[in-house]
Parts: sequence; structure tokens; C-alpha cells
Amino acid sequence: MSDCSTALTIRLYGIVQGVGFRPFVSRIAGIYHITGSVANKGSFVEIHAQGKKENIEKFLRELKDNPPPRSMVLKTDILEREEIKEKDFSIIESFHEAGDIFVSPDIAVCPECKKELYAPGDSRYLHPFINCTACGPRLTILDAMPYDRERTSMKEFPMCPECASEYNSPESRRYDAQPVCCNECGPELYLVGRKEKGRDALQFVRRAIMEGQIVAIKGIGGFHLCCDARNSEAVNRLRILKRRPVKPFAVMMQNLETVRKNCEIPPGIEALLDGWQKPIVLLKKKSDSALPEVVAPGNPSIGVMLPYAPLHLLLFDYDDDVKMSDTLVMTSGNLSGAPICRNDEDALEQIASFCDVLLSHNRRIRLRADDSVLDLFNGEPYMIRRSRGYAPLPFRVSGGFKGEVLGMGGELKNTFCPAKDELFYPSAYLGDLADLRTVNALEESVARMDSLLEITPQLIACDLHPRYNSTAVAEKMGIPLIKVQHHYAHIAACMAENDYSSPVIGISFDGTGYGTDGTVWGGEFMKADFSGFNRLGSIAPFRQAGGDASSREGWRIAAALAGAPDDPATLSLLNSLEMGKSEAELKFQLKMIEKQLNCISSTSSGRLFDGVSALLGICTTSTFEGEAAMKLQFAAQRYKGESAFELTGFFAENDNSFFQLDTLSLVKQLIAERLKGKDPIQLAWTFHAGLASLIAAGARRCREMCGIGTCALSGGVFQNTLLLELVIKKLEKDGFNILHHRLIPPNDGGIALGQAVIAMYQLNKKD
Repeated sequence: MSDCSTALTIRLYGIVQGVGFRPFVSRIAGIYHITGSVANKGSFVEIHAQGKKENIEKFLRELKDNPPPRSMVLKTDILEREEIKEKDFSIIESFHEAGDIFVSPDIAVCPECKKELYAPGDSRYLHPFINCTACGPRLTILDAMPYDRERTSMKEFPMCPECASEYNSPESRRYDAQPVCCNECGPELYLVGRKEKGRDALQFVRRAIMEGQIVAIKGIGGFHLCCDARNSEAVNRLRILKRRPVKPFAVMMQNLETVRKNCEIPPGIEALLDGWQKPIVLLKKKSDSALPEVVAPGNPSIGVMLPYAPLHLLLFDYDDDVKMSDTLVMTSGNLSGAPICRNDEDALEQIASFCDVLLSHNRRIRLRADDSVLDLFNGEPYMIRRSRGYAPLPFRVSGGFKGEVLGMGGELKNTFCPAKDELFYPSAYLGDLADLRTVNALEESVARMDSLLEITPQLIACDLHPRYNSTAVAEKMGIPLIKVQHHYAHIAACMAENDYSSPVIGISFDGTGYGTDGTVWGGEFMKADFSGFNRLGSIAPFRQAGGDASSREGWRIAAALAGAPDDPATLSLLNSLEMGKSEAELKFQLKMIEKQLNCISSTSSGRLFDGVSALLGICTTSTFEGEAAMKLQFAAQRYKGESAFELTGFFAENDNSFFQLDTLSLVKQLIAERLKGKDPIQLAWTFHAGLASLIAAGARRCREMCGIGTCALSGGVFQNTLLLELVIKKLEKDGFNILHHRLIPPNDGGIALGQAVIAMYQLNKKD
């Protein structure tokens, strides 16, 4: 072996800050007798390494094969450098250089910290803020890059001598861990408006929960509303106070054993539940689960997460005499549509009336991060809400892009997406922009994220709708602006997530979006790439009367789908379907449709689902967005047989330039079969199967029109995993290549990525 000395500069790009990377480098440098230094540069970690050639090779192999468990190295640059006489290896003070920036999301408490948390005599015994280089808050406490304590909200808590010793010791797990603290020097729990602090506050809250009270709890990224999930009265009371009659509550279960007792866990999903992100995962509830129905009324699944902060662990297990429940309702602490509360002022203004006790702490939250929510599709994660644990991890979109842009997102489920060159950073979930608080949160969060990522947008993309608040925020920024059609943004998001830039057949099915023709779109087929789109077809249009009420009251859509509004037979038919509406209400709705009062033309597939759900007597009025469609899906999934009928035709209109799927004939057949007494459960299945057949027919027609063989599926309707499965099977049978979402939501929470990549393409377009 050679004794030749080698000197290198190594630059590592990715999630390498806030995950113990510098201490890791220092330790392996010591093992292999490497001298030099390591530093954060804001956009990368830079290592100067010098040693024997064989040791340098081993050092590089360790960097590649055994990095810290929460890190993610996306790129490595290695340059030769001149040898410098150095006696040891050191972590040097961070300083900044421009380049790609990767901000770590918040990381769930690690097993080692959990052990210490329950070790009597340890300085962090029962410490609600225990953390190390492998776990703890990151994004939510960050003021600026590089990630060092003085640029986080932990700068307000000077380290005690013991913590400082661990922080500075290469042998310690907390070597260079920025949020390090203990019971002596860390943040403190307290009850808002009461005298209890620390241990007394936590014991008070545990007793309150088991006495049936509702508690607001400040966590890593915001407040939760919490009660005993096994106490039906407490859960019902929370529903009444929050005006949330049936929307499912997420629950936090004490451990995997509790999850196994109550839910069916598919193979491989335990690692997702108990990994470092610890999202809410939708799992099928076991028939013998003891959880009360009121947690998720009429829903076969439960949204489950495990404790991800030390405070959560202490809620379940503490050294007092309280016998604690193993399952807690843990729902976002906010008003419906508003962003999650992040400080005492927010909580007192918005959610104090929903709870009996407010448990808070004095570590400031800089950026909100609600819990991420994942469904499962084909045994893999299928994102519904991307937030804590995932945001703001970037997506790389190939194309040689250069420049800085911003996608402002939609009006509902708002997220935004800054981008620099080929990296696109979807933000954490904010909420619905109909609420002014969410608008304010959007403005603040955009400014903070742009600052952290050192992005100054040259171009902004927003929705085409002229009255969206996201558009108003974008227009105030005084930066060149492009407006992107809603459904096109969905397709671009799907393409970007799959890093696919060739033209696709875009199949975008969702609620509503403003069309380029001034009508309401929502069930669309298009030829699309990042340069633009051409609308090729849609579902058959129908009249949507009643304004915003029609999005909540599916019976109004049912009246539009049932037949000609001026035909007496239509009223008779609606009466016979027993949708729970009086003849006077039905007459008035039909008259509005006939006279086109407060009435628009719509191809919304989301409203189609609402109308069919009402026509089948499954759900006529929704108390939350998507309720009617969700119940229609659950009904269909309960049916195990064949469809009630087969489609006799696919197209209502079909010319060389545009087609319309004959969805209205599908609805008429469903109505006829229901009047014959067919089971609504069977008809719910038939609707899904029939719509999937129509979508496949539309894709085949698009292929004939433009010669493209790849389909991209996006939009909130494809949150329905039954429809997604049926459509994919039919498209695969027809020989299509298929793109669908995985870690970007198919709903409006994903369109900011699509907007941003369209803006980046426009910025780089060569005339």
C-alpha cells in the first residue's frame, strides 16, 4: 500500500445541515487519521481532507456509504488541493457561499434520545425538548442559513456547562447539535393563563385529558387540539366546539403495538409510521378495534401517527399516578381553513374557545409545519398533505434551467414553491386563502422561505382565476407575473414530480378551476408539456347553479344532472329519489337552472361526484370539502360484485378538435337503475368503473389526435385511490405509459410545483 499523502477539497450538497454531518465527518476523520477541517457554507458542506492515500479512500467510502441516517447527499464534488501542514481535524465556524441550498425538515425524536428521556439520573430525564444531531426541530426554528444555533430560535437559550461540553465534544452524540439543551437550560412548558409550569403543567394536562377535557398543545410546528380518543363524550364535545360534525380526526397512538391492535398495517408500512418523518398515515380500521366510531364516523380508515416530539412521549408515559389512554385525538389547532396556530396569541384568538387548557412553551416557531398526511396506493405512500418531515425538501427537475422563480399555489390547500435553477422547494401546507389569516401567513412564509433559500424571484406564476387571493398577493410583489390555468398546473406538477418533460396526455380531474374560455373546468384532457397545453376534451358540461352553495350541497348538482329543468318529469324523478329535500326546494333549484340564475357551465368532475353521491342517496350535503365524494368512494369499496350495467357509448361529442365524454348518459343509467331498486352500493361501484372506462376512452381518443402514449394523472379527484387504480389498470391494458403522484399531493396542495416549473421554463425559453 502507498504511503503517499493526498489532499482534497470535498463539497457535499443535499440535506447535510442540521443532521449531524459535520460531527460525523470529524469522527471518521479521526478514525482514519485525516487532518483538515469541515464547515457549513450555507449551500453545502466543505471538507478539506489530507492524509495517506489509502486512508483518504476509506474516508471517502465512509462519506458515501455510511452518512448520518437523516442526511441526503445529492451531489459530491471532489477537487485536488495543495497540501497544508495541519496537526488535527477541526469543525470550523460556518460561513456562507452562494449555491444550491437544502434545508432539513423537522426530524422525529430518535431512539437514543427516547432512551435517555426515560433514564432516571440523566440530565435530560423527562425533558420535553430533548434532541441530538439525529433528531429535533430544524425548519420550524430556523432564521437563516447556515444552520447554526445563533441563527435559530434556540439562540434565546444559552447552553449550560454540561450541554456546552457535549456540544463541543467529538465523542458526544450532541457534538455540534444546534438545538441541544437540557432541563437546566432549555425551553420550558407552561399553562397559558395559569401558574403551572414545567412538570406541574404537564401533570395538570395529563389529568385534564383523562378527565375528559380538551387541551391545546404547542408542538414543533404549531398547536394541536387533543383529547382522549377512547372517550366518546370528549370527542363529541370537540366536534361540537370545532363545528366539525363528521370530518375524521387524526389520532396519535402510543406505539406500534397500539397501532397493530386497532389497524391493518400493510407490509413495509411500519417503517413509514415509525421513521424519522412520522406522518399521519391512513390505515384500515380493524373490525374489533375498541376505538369509538365518533373518531372517524362512517370511515373505514383512521389517520394514525406515532409520537414524534418528546413532549408527545411524555403525554403518554410520565412518572405520575395518571393512568393514560394509549390513543389521543391530535387534530390541527386552527379554525377551519386557517393556518395552524403557532404562538399563544394565535391560540388565544382562534382556538381558546375549543379547549379547556392551553399548554405552551417558550421556544418560538419561525415557520409553521402542520402534520403531513399520507394515504397508501399499491403499498406505497400517496401524499395527501405534504408538510412536517417532508417540506421543504426539493424536487430536481432536469432541463438545464437557470434562474429563480416562485409558484404561488392555489386558493384551497395552499402551498407555494420557490425554485432556483433545477431545484424546486414546495412549502409546508398553509390552508385556504379565503381566510385572511392564511393570506397573511402566505406573505410572511414566502418572504422567510425566499430569504432562507436565497431566492429572489425573477418571475412569479399564479392561478388564472382573477379573484384568487394568491393572485392578489403575487400582484403586490411587483415582480413580473404569469397566470397559469389551474388544470394545466396540476399536470405540470405531476410531470415535475416524475422528472418528465416530454409531451403528455394530461388527465386533470378535480373540483373547479377557471378555464381559458371563462367557464368552470374540472374534468379535462389536454396535450401538455412545460411550454403550454392544448385542451383536447372534457367530461360533458352541465349547469352548476347556486354559487358556492353548490360545492357543499350535492343535491343542487343532482338537480342539474337529473334531466331538463323545465320538464315536469325531472321534478317527479327528483322527488322519487328521496334526497331529503322538499318539493319547493327542488322546484326552486330547477327554476334557477332553467332561467340560468346564479348559474354557470361546468365540467367539474368533483361536482359530478357530489351530484352522483346525492342521486344515490349516499350524501346530499357536505359538512367538509370532499365529504360526498369520499362517502361515494367508501360505498363503492364495500361492493365486491360486478357493475350494474355496461356503458353503451363513450362520447357525447367527438370531432377532430375536441371531444366530450358522455358522463351524463352514465348518470342517467345510474338513476334508472336506482329507480328499479338496485343497491346504491352496487351503483357507487358502477359509477367508478364506468367513469374509469370513459377516462380510458378519452385517453385513447387523445392518442389518436396527437400520437402521444404517456398519460399524466392529476387533480383532487385522483385522491380517490379506487378510481386511480381502475383508471391505471385500463390505461395499462391500452398500452399507455402512466405518470401519477406519490410524494406531491394530486390535490391543490401540489399545483405550486407545476406553476413554478412552468415559470422556470418561460424564464429559460429561447426566442
